[in-house]
Amino acid sequence: MTLRLMSNNKWRCDDNQPYWKKHGLDCSAAVREKGFAAFYEKTQPDAIGMQEVSPLMLECLLGELKERNLPYAALWGRDTPILWRTDRLELVDADFLVYPKTIPGLEGEFNNENTKSYCVVVFREKADGKIFVFMTTHLWWMSENPESGYYQAGSDQARVWQLQRALDRLDDYQKTYNCPQIIVGDFNTVYDSEPIQAAFRRGFLHAHDVAVEYSDETNGHHPLGPDVIEPYNPRSFREGIDHILVRDIPEGAVRRFERSMPEEYLLLSDHAPVWIDITF
Repeated sequence: MTLRLMSNNKWRCDDNQPYWKKHGLDCSAAVREKGFAAFYEKTQPDAIGMQEVSPLMLECLLGELKERNLPYAALWGRDTPILWRTDRLELVDADFLVYPKTIPGLEGEFNNENTKSYCVVVFREKADGKIFVFMTTHLWWMSENPESGYYQAGSDQARVWQLQRALDRLDDYQKTYNCPQIIVGDFNTVYDSEPIQAAFRRGFLHAHDVAVEYSDETNGHHPLGPDVIEPYNPRSFREGIDHILVRDIPEGAVRRFERSMPEEYLLLSDHAPVWIDITF
């Protein structure tokens, strides 16, 4: 059975903003979730690990999906919920963690408004009974570069620490279920950074590197926010910050690694959805 597993940072924003109103646009949750629902109907993901999702955004999304008769359910994980197709997958086990604001050995705080967390689900495929673990996470966002306008010392170390806590939880599930593990999310760091390399040292592979049919080579990010709307000018894959990592999967299991930023998606989020097609 081939599954489509997606990561989607959705830009947490509930209400329309003055800049958008000035340009005759609407970035409210009610409007944008219609677009997300249409995109999910088009792409048919089996599970979506989301980031930057408010309660209102999830409520609006579930309402839109119901209107379209799409069989999705959600597990609320604060800003990192998981959505899945109930006709193809069933929930076996689950957990959720908000990363602590402070980290041993580092000065300052590393969780703005408690938005950095992970949510994890053990799924069973209804068709064949196979089990796998699916986690979504959102890591600390500020830069380690002193020249950046968003500099905070220790940011890379904070991301490493947070990701290690997530991978520790995946280790726990592996001991219990002995099955494939997939972690998706906005890691707020690029491919060559220490957090991603630390995950590689723990046996994880980037889905981009092991896809046997196709791997998208773009970064999937453009400036979009309360007071900015800019076109998408794709850069190299290695500059992307949304990742899908896999471990303990059969050789050749990842068929495709894809990102998509179609024109109708450009006003929904600054992050392009990224997904894999995988056969266990």
